[in-house]
Amino acid sequence: MQREKKPILPEPLRTGRLLLLMTHPLHHRALLWLLVATFLWSISFPFVQILYVEQKSLLPGASTLFLSTLLMATRFGIATILLLPFVVGKMANFTAREWEQGLSLALFGGVGMWLQADALAYTKASTCAFITQGYCVFLPIVHAIKQRRMPNVRIIIAMIMVLLGVAWLSGVKPSDLHMGRGEAQTLLAAAIFTLQILCLENPRYQNNRSLPITWIMFLGITAFALPCAYIIADQPSDLTTAMQSTSSWLLVATMSLLCSIAAFGLMNHWQGFVHSVEAGLIYCTEPVFTSIVAMFLPAIIGRMIGHPIANETWTYALIGGGLLITVANIIVQQKPPQKTATSDLSNS
Repeated sequence: MQREKKPILPEPLRTGRLLLLMTHPLHHRALLWLLVATFLWSISFPFVQILYVEQKSLLPGASTLFLSTLLMATRFGIATILLLPFVVGKMANFTAREWEQGLSLALFGGVGMWLQADALAYTKASTCAFITQGYCVFLPIVHAIKQRRMPNVRIIIAMIMVLLGVAWLSGVKPSDLHMGRGEAQTLLAAAIFTLQILCLENPRYQNNRSLPITWIMFLGITAFALPCAYIIADQPSDLTTAMQSTSSWLLVATMSLLCSIAAFGLMNHWQGFVHSVEAGLIYCTEPVFTSIVAMFLPAIIGRMIGHPIANETWTYALIGGGLLITVANIIVQQKPPQKTATSDLSNS
């Protein structure tokens, strides 16, 4: 059976020489698609906000952890089913490394999202949003250790600017940054998301096809989240009660299409053409997109399902924080980080 066509990585990456990925013709296209993926992730936040309002009207007293875990199970479960027609005839040709990478992404993504959701019960949302972006710090540190040299000055400057921008956007205060259970879990989630990003850069999986690993990832997250939701539920009927309205299913299905299939499909396909440090900084634009989307989308969706929800408004934090994050990414693109060869990257 013919394999899914995938852009070929340049020869220097395969032979062990350093490579500036910006010189690759697909680099700028990859940056654009990763920005699109980040935007698609960002629209999940107003959808989740409205979904929780709907579900708490159906199941008063439901915990955020239960609803978050149930959302993972249904959202990625629907995505798994929707992609099934495109992979059902190819499953016999899935390679061992595609299964390995897909399940690794499922583990990192599923556990990371679960830790993040549980942390919200123990810390402020602004603190959680800030600490989650810790992968933009972890990624340069990982590469510095592996290469045994300090990160490029531009990377350090960009990293600081991103952290300041995210802090400004989220409204986190120094007094909020104490290490309690919620903060520790969020920091662990950020470390796990770092592994997820690095997994897509690992040369061990260079020849993997993006469609199989995306479907396997969705299947793995569903298999992880569904039993977790069952265990967390006060009673088994809560699983169906929280999803008994048409509005709930429409919201989840929309997130499955846009925020799961489209977003993760783009990430899994295109990140291989971008250095992981660059990718981490691009993903930090998510709170900027979220703030912009939150200025018009919640009220529109709220009216459609009968739950009036106010939009957010322009703030100096949005302008200032967004500008810092944007400029940081521009700085990185002036001299992109060197991507190490196969021998420099983890094969684990």
